[in-house]
Amino acid sequence: MATWTTPASASPVVNAERARPRALVPAEVDVSVLVPAKDEAENLPLFMAQFADAVAGSTTRYEVIVIDDGSTDATWTVLETLKREYPWLRSLRHRARRGIADALRSGYLHARGEILVFYPADLQFLPEDIPRLVAPILADDADMVTGFKQGKYEKAFVSRVYNWLSRVLFDVPVKDLNSVKAYRREIMHGLPVRPDWHRYMIVIAAAQGFTVTEIPVPLYPRHAGKSKFGIGRIPVGVLDMLSVWFELRFGQKPLLAFGMLGAVLFGIGLVAGLGAVLVRVIGGVGYRPVLTLVETCLLLGSVFFATGILGEQIAVQRAELRELRRLVDEMHVDRPLGPE
Repeated sequence: MATWTTPASASPVVNAERARPRALVPAEVDVSVLVPAKDEAENLPLFMAQFADAVAGSTTRYEVIVIDDGSTDATWTVLETLKREYPWLRSLRHRARRGIADALRSGYLHARGEILVFYPADLQFLPEDIPRLVAPILADDADMVTGFKQGKYEKAFVSRVYNWLSRVLFDVPVKDLNSVKAYRREIMHGLPVRPDWHRYMIVIAAAQGFTVTEIPVPLYPRHAGKSKFGIGRIPVGVLDMLSVWFELRFGQKPLLAFGMLGAVLFGIGLVAGLGAVLVRVIGGVGYRPVLTLVETCLLLGSVFFATGILGEQIAVQRAELRELRRLVDEMHVDRPLGPE
């Protein structure tokens, strides 16, 4: 297992003068740091100490919301202890594992800041880089900032392939999509509630007209615990990528995809049928394969066109549901965080 040397600025020892920094307990919050945590009991104390160091003296008002996503270790107990030390720390618990996308949504619904930050608890990214992620948004230079990973790390090859495929399919102005992020909370309004689609938050935000930029962020070996990423996630990720591509291309107008394909097949069947009739009338002969082609094209063309019409009706319903969800989110009343 790789060893990790904690930087001097990230000492786990919290000075008494800033153990409970009152400046970090505002009536209002500018930035909400959302930290999904699955079995991260060993990492959370050091994460909080590093975060306190990183924002000490800052005029920006922060809160940290840790979402315990069905942990089986002492994560929840550690959080309850840490909340007595850090007044800006809040916690939310999923009784069963629901995934990062769902954890981020739960955190977003309870966040008080207008800027949200996605940051993992495993200390591969140090909290000292959070202010750098947030700075371009505070300065109104961008709506979303993602970190471009610097350094050697496991799954680097998979990450490069993933990012290359993303640049091929999507027009995105960044090199690294799967990293820590800071973003305006309204970006969450347009993010579909789908498992693992948090990985494509940048793609969806850029498609909706939000400005996106990136900054280099160092990546370190894990401080403790094991990676939750398995090799089985790769084919799922590819399918998700294709699903996002189709959603952005044809999600609003499915008839454009299915209708055009149906029309082309129907046209081929119609032309082939007219040709077969002419050959039969003029030459007195018929070809069974041509008849099979005509039947297949006409049948598939009709099915695809009908699917497009049905898809249009579903798209209308989805648009209405998205608007309803946005209104519900805006009216969401903050409540004490606890088990879900």
